[in-house]
Amino acid sequence: MYFICVVATLTSHAQIDTLSIQNHIEKLIDSSAINYSAGNYVKSLSNNIAIVENAEKINDFAYLQKGYRYLGYDYLILEDLELARVNFQKAQQYAQLIENDTLVAETYMDLANLFSNIPNDYEKAIRYHNKSITLFKKIKDSVNLGKAYYNTIITLYNHEQYNAALPYLKEANKLIGIGISNYKNKLFNQWAEYYIQNKNYNKVDFYLKEVLKDTLNGLTSTDLADTYEKLSFNLYNQKLYKEAYESRVKFEAYEAETLENIQNASSQNAAASFQVDEYKKNIERKELKNQLQQEIMVNKERLNNFLTALVIACVLLLILFYTSYKNRKVFIKKLTLKNQEYLLAKEKSEELSKSKSAFFSTVSHELRTPLYGVIGLSTILLDNPELKSHEQDIKSLKFSADYLLALINDVLQISKIDSKLLEENEENFNVREFIKNIVSSFEYMRLQNKNIINIDIDSKVPRVLRGDATRLSQILMNLIGNALKFTDNGIINITIDVKTISKETTTLKFSIADTGIGIPESKLSSIFNEFSQVNSRHYTYQGTGLGLPIVKKLLALSNSKINVESEMGVGSVFFFTLELDNAVAESRIEPTLSIDEDALRGKRILIVDDNRINQIVTTKILQKSDVLCQVANNGEEAIAAAKEENFDLILMDINMPVMNGMEATEKIREFDNSIPIIALTAVEVKEMRTKIYESGMTDIIVKPYDISKFKRTIIKNVAHIKELA
Repeated sequence: MYFICVVATLTSHAQIDTLSIQNHIEKLIDSSAINYSAGNYVKSLSNNIAIVENAEKINDFAYLQKGYRYLGYDYLILEDLELARVNFQKAQQYAQLIENDTLVAETYMDLANLFSNIPNDYEKAIRYHNKSITLFKKIKDSVNLGKAYYNTIITLYNHEQYNAALPYLKEANKLIGIGISNYKNKLFNQWAEYYIQNKNYNKVDFYLKEVLKDTLNGLTSTDLADTYEKLSFNLYNQKLYKEAYESRVKFEAYEAETLENIQNASSQNAAASFQVDEYKKNIERKELKNQLQQEIMVNKERLNNFLTALVIACVLLLILFYTSYKNRKVFIKKLTLKNQEYLLAKEKSEELSKSKSAFFSTVSHELRTPLYGVIGLSTILLDNPELKSHEQDIKSLKFSADYLLALINDVLQISKIDSKLLEENEENFNVREFIKNIVSSFEYMRLQNKNIINIDIDSKVPRVLRGDATRLSQILMNLIGNALKFTDNGIINITIDVKTISKETTTLKFSIADTGIGIPESKLSSIFNEFSQVNSRHYTYQGTGLGLPIVKKLLALSNSKINVESEMGVGSVFFFTLELDNAVAESRIEPTLSIDEDALRGKRILIVDDNRINQIVTTKILQKSDVLCQVANNGEEAIAAAKEENFDLILMDINMPVMNGMEATEKIREFDNSIPIIALTAVEVKEMRTKIYESGMTDIIVKPYDISKFKRTIIKNVAHIKELA
């Protein structure tokens, strides 16, 4: 019970103390207003400092707002603009904390009055004036709104913005009679100032006489001095010199009174300034003490936080090390297993690659060998005039065989690219001759579809360049072949332009354009996929669907890509760029040999082949050029024939029973090093090239062969024999 009584007593005392301090603050506020109006700034400042100190004791935001606001005006009159700004801003913060719109609007007006006294801050002052006006309108506070208008007008006049003040004068005029002491007379004084600047002397007379006829106008000596000075100036401009003089005398009387007040204010200012310095020092000491205490608290808190974080970090680090150790053991175990799996997979992959190569090699040989017979015999039959009635059937047969051969070649090419077995074959080549030779190989197809081929090569293209001519020919032959296949009675334009040229390299743009059937837009994204075909009811040709994928893959190997533009019924354009090396020296490039049938006439050639059909085909082709042919069925028969008779050339098949072609060649070279021996093979040349040449053979022909190439190769080797002889 005693405890409850004590608590109640303490609470009661606390309430009494708070009320006592509040009453004391109210008295200080009244005293501050009286002293400020009387120009006693020392007492005003002392009162306002006491207001702030007492308000802090009871933590009363409303009194703190008033105390700081009044201090702001004390510092403003003492021309300490920085302290005025600090106190006005503190007053604004407390006004916002207690969420009182009237007080917030007043702080806007206070800051506007402050900035109007700071050079170059005129615009900021106007912004704060307008904010105060807007908020006073919102809360419908007419009294303060009138003050806000009046203060805005004064700021504008101080910066000689008289016309800008007119809207505010009109709005202020509407509030005459709101109850502010001498508001009307002060406003009329400002109207008079406006019309003086606009030289409307009648209006000036009207407003000043309204002010002076009010005997209880309540104006200060300063205001009256200002009024009589305006009146004297106005009367003088109207040439009413006597009246102007009388007003001037009254002006000087009020001006003397004003000067006396200013002198008193100056002395008050000096005393107040000393008090301000002391107050600043007290504030600084107080703030320093608070700052030191705050820093001590912050440092303690930081130390505690640091130690806590350090302990947590150590624990986490231990957990991390332990987890990492366990994970590392698991990872090493998994990695060991993965390495073992990888090695097994690698061995299987290599075995699979070897099996794949062997499979394609076998399939290539087994398919090309019979195709050689079909293509060769159909070619021979086409030249027989007695079979003219069956010409169309024989052409169909040859077309089917050619199609099958193209499919085999394309599949093998795709396989080699995907397996990365395609070899680089850098050589110098004459660009113009190179293109002409490619185009000439399509002469039959061109005539068949009644097309025209135009070649346009930029004059800046060097005569000789260095690169993989074989790869480039495969790309161009696929693109030109497609253009011819899908164009009837049209034009194929082959264009080569220089994109860039430097000391080391030349970049060319190749373009193959046709006027064919075109490609549907829906197909443009898929035509480079394997086995994709463009179907058309207007065209009967169906390709393998591998030509464009081969082009895409070959260009990718050369860091380039194929592009296409097409429109149905108009045609297509395929184009790409390729960087080629400039030839160091334009070495002599042997021209393609023409087929001179006389060079073959009477020559003795040994044909070594185990396939009966191939023997017949090869014999018939050569006999048409009056070649004397002899046949051997295997390597042993070839050796025996070479020993017994003199031949100008031997055509040697590679794969034969009893003894293969390479073994037979090695035996023949033991007794004859001069006779040309040309390998006949259905196996891919690059797979066998090294072994073929190491055995002693001089050249290679791949079956099934182009008859023109076949004869040209034989003529080249026969001519070589003549040169040696």
